[in-house]
Amino acid sequence: MKSGWKKSFFGLFEFDKPYNAYELLETEEGTPSFSSSWQEKSQPDKPQERTVNESLNKNLELLKKEYRGDINTDLILRRFIFAGKVRACAAFMNGMADENQVSDFIIRPALRQEGIEGDMPLPVFAEQKVFCMQETELSSDWSIVEQAISEGRTVVFLDGQTQTIIMDTRGFASRSVPDAENEATILGPHEAFCENIRTNITLVRRIVKTPDFVCELRSAGGENNIRLAIAYRESKVNKGLLNEIKKRLANIDTEMIMANGTINQLIEQHPNSPIPQTLSTERPDRAAAAVMQGKVVLIVEGSPQVTVLPVTVETLLTSAEDAYLRRPVGIIVRLVRIFGIIITTLMPAYFLALTCHHQGMLSSEVLTTIISSRTMVFLPLPLEMIFLLLIFQLVREAGIRVPGAMGQAVGIIGGLILGQAAVAANIVSTIVLIIVALTGLGNFAVPDYSTQLALAYYRILLCLAAWIGGLLGVSCTILVTIGLLSAQKSFGVPFFTPFAPRTYRKYRIIRGDIGMHKRAEDYMNTEEVRP
Repeated sequence: MKSGWKKSFFGLFEFDKPYNAYELLETEEGTPSFSSSWQEKSQPDKPQERTVNESLNKNLELLKKEYRGDINTDLILRRFIFAGKVRACAAFMNGMADENQVSDFIIRPALRQEGIEGDMPLPVFAEQKVFCMQETELSSDWSIVEQAISEGRTVVFLDGQTQTIIMDTRGFASRSVPDAENEATILGPHEAFCENIRTNITLVRRIVKTPDFVCELRSAGGENNIRLAIAYRESKVNKGLLNEIKKRLANIDTEMIMANGTINQLIEQHPNSPIPQTLSTERPDRAAAAVMQGKVVLIVEGSPQVTVLPVTVETLLTSAEDAYLRRPVGIIVRLVRIFGIIITTLMPAYFLALTCHHQGMLSSEVLTTIISSRTMVFLPLPLEMIFLLLIFQLVREAGIRVPGAMGQAVGIIGGLILGQAAVAANIVSTIVLIIVALTGLGNFAVPDYSTQLALAYYRILLCLAAWIGGLLGVSCTILVTIGLLSAQKSFGVPFFTPFAPRTYRKYRIIRGDIGMHKRAEDYMNTEEVRP
C-alpha cells in the first residue's frame, strides 16, 4: 500500500521520468534528441503519389474536377499549339499569376513557328530555348503541379509528355515596404516587414550580404500550404539548434496556419509559460542582427513579423534603438526602461502589501492621505486596485481594436473622462488611480508586445498575493516565478542567460561603448567559437 502511494506521488510530479529536453550545450554532438512532447509518432502510410498523364485532355479534365472548374472561374486553362506542332495548355490562377508575364514570356514565345530539335526532350527544349522565365522547373508529380497552381505559378502541359514546365509568375497585389509601427525608432531604419515572403527575405538579405546566408523555403505544415523560410548563416549557426528547429517544424500537422504566431505556439517547448519563448519582430535590421549572431529566423508567408530563435530575457527587454544611441543617452534610456519595468510589475502589489498588512512602514502623513482619499469609496482597497487594472486593460484593448483616430478617442475617453467620473462618483480613489496610471505608463516601456501582456496579467497575480500574504506573499510569488523561469529554455538556451548561467559577455545596465564585434555570443555555441 505504501509503495503504491509513493508510485502515485512520484508519477504525479513526474519525478521518476528522466530529463530529456533539448539543450544547446558545448559538449553535445550529433543529432539532438527530441523532448518527450516532440517524440516522433508512427505515421500512417502515405497515399501513393500521382503522376502527370501523357494525355493532355485527361490532365485538364482532372484539373477541372479537383478545382471545380464548372463553378470556379479563377482557374484559367489557356490552350495553344506549341511551335505549331504540339497541343499544349497553360494553367494558372486568375489574380494570383501576372497575366502580362504569362502572355509575353510564355504564350507569345510558344506560338512562334520554330523547329523542335529531335535530340532533346520536348519539355527540356521548351524550358531552355522557348520560355523566357527566370525561375523554371520540370516536374511530373501531380501534387507539386497542384501546389504550384495554387501558389500563383503557371504550369504548361504538353500533349504526349509526362513532364510539365512550372514557371514562377506570381504577381498578386501586396503591400509595399511599410514603416515600423510597433518598434518605431528615431535614429534607426524605418522600414518594416510586409506580407510578401520574397520581399521580407530581400529586406534581410540587403543587410546580411554574405555568401553563407541561407534561406530554406518549405511548407509551414498546414493544409493551406503556406510557405515558410528558415534563414540562417551556414558558417555560424549551431547544427544541433538548426536540426532541432527543423524537427519541430516537421512535426506540425494542422488544418490551417495563418501567421508566425501560430507556428510559435506549435514549436515552443513550454506552452503554459506566460513569457514568450520566441521573439516576433517587424524590423529587418533586428532580424539581420540575430542572423549575424548565429540565431535562426523564421519568415512566414502572409505575416508582417518574423520569428527569432532562440531568445533570452535580455532580448525581450532590449529595444532596437539601443544600438543607435550614443552612450550617455543610451544609459539614460536603458535606466528609464528598467525603472518603468520595475514600476509596472511591483508598484501595485507593493502598495497593497503596505496598506493592508504593513501600515507601520508608512508615515502618518501618507496614511492620512490614503484614508482621506477613500472616505466615500465602498470597494475594498485590493478589489479597487484589481478592478482599475482590469479597466485599464479594457481601455487598451478597445483602443487597439477600434480603427484609426477613433482608437485615440477611446483612449482619451477611457483615461480622462471615465477616470474623473469614477473618482467623482466615489467608485475609486485618486491615489489608486494615480498608481494604476503610472503602472500603465511603465508597461509601455517594455519593448516586446507579448512581454507587455504577460506583465500586465502577472501584476494582477502579485496583487492577489499581496492581498493574501503582504510582502511575504509578494516575495514568495516572485521567487517561485524566478525559479520557474530559470528552468525554462528557449531552444536549448536558458532563459536568464547571461545572468544564470553566467557567460563571457555580461549584461550591463550602464551600457558600454560600441566595440568591435569579433564573434557571436558564446551562449549560442556557434561554429566559430567551438574548438
